[in-house]
Amino acid sequence: MVICVDEKPHIQALERAQGWLRLPNGRALTGFAHEYTRHGTSTLFAALTVATGQVQADHYQRRRRVEFLDFMNQVVATHPDRDLHVILDNLSTHKPKDDAWLRAHPRVTLHFTPTHASWLNQVEVWFSVLSRAALAGASFTSPAQLRQAIDDFIAVYNPKAHPFAWTKVKVHQKTPASKYADLIK
Repeated sequence: MVICVDEKPHIQALERAQGWLRLPNGRALTGFAHEYTRHGTSTLFAALTVATGQVQADHYQRRRRVEFLDFMNQVVATHPDRDLHVILDNLSTHKPKDDAWLRAHPRVTLHFTPTHASWLNQVEVWFSVLSRAALAGASFTSPAQLRQAIDDFIAVYNPKAHPFAWTKVKVHQKTPASKYADLIK
C-alpha cells in the first residue's frame, strides 16, 4: 500500500473582522476586512492513500519527531497486516541518523522525494484542496474550532474521495522579447 505523509504546520485560527458596507444607493455589501484576531495554531499531520485518495489525519501542537512518530504509529495501526510504502519529503524529523522506529516496523519502507520536489507528494495536493475548501476566508475563535472544521471536512471528503490523476499540459515556450520596446506591447 502506498501512502503519502506530510504535515501542514502552524495553521492559524484567525477570527476575521467582518462587517457591512452601506453603498450610496442604499444597498449593502458584506465581506471580510484585512484585520483579524489570532487565537493560536494547530499542526496537521495527514496520510493520503494513493489508491483511494482517502485521508487519515491528526492534530498536534508541534511538529517534531515525537509527533511524527506518534502519527506514524496511528497509520501503521490502521493497516496492521499490510506492507506500507510511505512517500515523505526530506524534513529532518522524517529521517534521523539512527532510526530505531523503522527497525521496529519492518513492514514500513520510507521513500523520500527529491529536494525541492514536494509536489511529487500527493498529500500536498490534498492540503491545497483542504485550504481552498475549508480554510480560505474562514473565521475561527479557537484552535479547537479550527481542528473541528478540518475534521468535519475530512468526514465529508473521504466517502467521495478518489485517486488524484496527474495530467500533463503541453506548454508552448514563448520567444523572449529582444528589445525593451517589445516588452511594453
